[in-house]
Amino acid sequence: MNILIANDDGVFAPGIQALARALKPLGRVIVVAPEAERSGFSSALTLDRPLRPVQIMPDVWSVNGTPADCVYLSLNGLFDIEFDLVVSGINSGANLGDDVLYSGTVGAAFEGRLMRYPSIAVSLAGSDVRQYQSPQDYQVAAQWVHDFIAQGLPRIPERHILNINIPDVKTLQGAMVTYQGQRSQSKPISSHVDPRGHQVFWIGLSGEAVAEPKKMQQGLQSDFYAVNHGFVSITPIQMDATNYDILQQLDQQISTES
Repeated sequence: MNILIANDDGVFAPGIQALARALKPLGRVIVVAPEAERSGFSSALTLDRPLRPVQIMPDVWSVNGTPADCVYLSLNGLFDIEFDLVVSGINSGANLGDDVLYSGTVGAAFEGRLMRYPSIAVSLAGSDVRQYQSPQDYQVAAQWVHDFIAQGLPRIPERHILNINIPDVKTLQGAMVTYQGQRSQSKPISSHVDPRGHQVFWIGLSGEAVAEPKKMQQGLQSDFYAVNHGFVSITPIQMDATNYDILQQLDQQISTES
């Protein structure tokens, strides 16, 4: 098995090191990741300058671009081998609910799926990501990913990926298939004045998880619920964001107004 690993925390991030080490027993593992942190880049591709892949050690490459760039290059001629799987992660911090819209970890996995390769995004969900300084901090999560892949990935439709969040707990309670949760509105931006007297802004923190009683009554649980209760959250997400439930209604409304 040939496995491509990417991330958005950078090629030297401890999460990607732990993941590569854990997956090596399954076959050849090639790491292609941004030269520095590129969190929040979603599926962005670099179109205004050339990309420069640099091999920094055997089967480990850095790229002066985004997570999606790394996957795009790898699957479009950087290597003369055929990959069997794309794994993005292990991200330092959760990618739950609405976070997936911004996540470079998820963006890299989607890029792999666009190229028709099975792809998963993996994140380590803890209360304080600043504590994750060593590959050892990701060992439990990395081993879980190894076991999950070794037993055979479940079949999912084309243009879908699995977004996996692994709670940072001593003992995992198991795995739970979940739906993508929602957050409340993000916290307001904060404004400051820099040492040169210029006004600067920081993007506000993410909002809290929103309970969805209707889905819970249907026996479904969100990714937030799973992680908060010690379960690995496995959420199938898709590229097609069309709301088919309102297509006909919207078409009739627009036709009437026209």
